[in-house]
Amino acid sequence: MTMRRFALLLAMLFLFPAYGYASDQAKVGQELKQQLLGSPVFIQVFKEERILELYAKMGNAYHLVDSFQICKFSGGLGPKRREGDFMSPEGFYAIDTRNLNPNSHYYRAINIGFPNDYDRAQGYSGAKLMIHGDCRSIGCYAMTDTSIAEIYRYVEDALLNGQAQVKINIFPFRMTPANMQRHHYSANYKFWSQLQPGYAYFAEHHQPPAVSVVNGQYVISAPLMLQSGAPVVSQFALAKPE
Repeated sequence: MTMRRFALLLAMLFLFPAYGYASDQAKVGQELKQQLLGSPVFIQVFKEERILELYAKMGNAYHLVDSFQICKFSGGLGPKRREGDFMSPEGFYAIDTRNLNPNSHYYRAINIGFPNDYDRAQGYSGAKLMIHGDCRSIGCYAMTDTSIAEIYRYVEDALLNGQAQVKINIFPFRMTPANMQRHHYSANYKFWSQLQPGYAYFAEHHQPPAVSVVNGQYVISAPLMLQSGAPVVSQFALAKPE
């Protein structure tokens, strides 16, 4: 192998990590960041790290616009199951303009759409679960007003510019094999095993996966498969812990 080919291989390994392992994307530059206003966007939330990541589509891939510290969320790791349990949701959500509140008591608010089809299939209850400002929370994800203002602007501009829905994927932690192994004995592990393929798909392809609920379970597929009308099957198995 020539030195040039070896250097190219190293670069590819750095840019495209192995399945199941995420690398923090470098944020886009400030000039490009402004140009991406109005582009389709995607949000990932990681409870354990207290991080919200905002992505915008450029070409065929979503690129990291910015990462925001979550001020507060209530409850620990695990899904919200019932009204009044003080837990913040985990799972796959999608919102449109009806979920936006520019005049919230918490400055700006985005209703994540809990309960979704999966939550309803489990009999979970609750309402008005938000990503909002004012840095205080009971069951929501509270940001600083400065952070939610920027997140809200990108989401609103994307929806007004034609994006039908903005996907919000909420994970307990970065779902690498090492982290899955660390939480292997959790009572929530079976549920988290349904989320992990969605995390892995985005880490590998930089595209949000298509998510459906079949027989009360999350099913993760490549986006074009669901759009083409092909049978819904789970293509992305849980990465085995090492």
